[in-house]
Amino acid sequence: MTRPLVSRRLPDFPWDKLTSYAATARAHEGGIVDLSVGTPVDATPEVAQRALCEAADAPGYPVTVGNPATRQAAIDWLARRHGVTGLGLDAVIPSIGSKELIASLPLHLGIGAGDLIVYPELAYPTYEVSAALVGARAMATDSLTAVGPEVPALLWLNSPSNPSGRVLPVEHLRKVVEWCRDRGTILVSDECYIECAWEGQPPISVLHPSVSGGSFEGILAVHSLSKRSNLAGYRCAFVAGDPALVGELLAVRKNLGLQMPAPQQAAMVAALDDDAHADDQYERYAARRARLRDALVHAGFAIDHSEASLYLWATRGEDCWATVAWLAERGILAAPGAFYGAAGKDHVRVAFTATDERIDAAVERLTAD
Repeated sequence: MTRPLVSRRLPDFPWDKLTSYAATARAHEGGIVDLSVGTPVDATPEVAQRALCEAADAPGYPVTVGNPATRQAAIDWLARRHGVTGLGLDAVIPSIGSKELIASLPLHLGIGAGDLIVYPELAYPTYEVSAALVGARAMATDSLTAVGPEVPALLWLNSPSNPSGRVLPVEHLRKVVEWCRDRGTILVSDECYIECAWEGQPPISVLHPSVSGGSFEGILAVHSLSKRSNLAGYRCAFVAGDPALVGELLAVRKNLGLQMPAPQQAAMVAALDDDAHADDQYERYAARRARLRDALVHAGFAIDHSEASLYLWATRGEDCWATVAWLAERGILAAPGAFYGAAGKDHVRVAFTATDERIDAAVERLTAD
């Protein structure tokens, strides 16, 4: 019997469905303003570029666990910026971007067919992909009660949320930690937007003692330098938390040869150690966000959540594809909320990661009517 190809088990890549709308937006006389993907457009910090160049002579293989300096920089950053204390070098591994880590984490933790993976109702599609890749069952829900008596093998959290920018309060995070520990469920928190907070309560790491109770048992947090440091092209991220879970990941990743290149590790250390460039980038995004938000409201949109992340979660009270088409006619490309689950069917995700010139063009088009 012929086995089905792995790719057929996976969801269709959602952005392929935007092709015709992108063509419409591209035909606008002022050119396209692509706000559909949150990719950085500003320069990579000089401190990271210099570190990369200085480490360019790297003839030997890097170790999977990462250099001690890389892991220590992650530990120091979590403590300095986010109040996470008590992590040791055995509690951190660098990864080649966070998407690779998220997509493969269930596989590396031995989760497979018959197991249940739970992720948020509005969710980054890679959580579903991670379940499909190992043949696990997936459930999209924000309600622990909805899970019922079954014990999930893994539960994903994402705060601040992609796409909605929602920030979960500390009380909720603590409840989820306790719920998972009572059942032996592995809890993984995707915290890639933790330094992109704009209003309301600041995001907090699941590793913070007010959430974790001072223990890392059963929990992991995923962090990325793509957002805070414009290092998307460098693919620098890390996972931290329970040393036993990190050790399991390490054992598997050694066998797979998943190693972050040494020059990227040097750049990662430099970026994590330097807060000034991240603060400067934060101010750039804050200004772009404010201009774009005002323009969307002027054009009749309501903005929901969006307290954090690099997106505005916007709605005109209609099907998201109708909104995508309306924006495309004005040369603006946004991501339909349906990409992120049924709960997003009447919203669009609008990134403010474009250049100032492109943000200004979008503002002009949204306020012209």
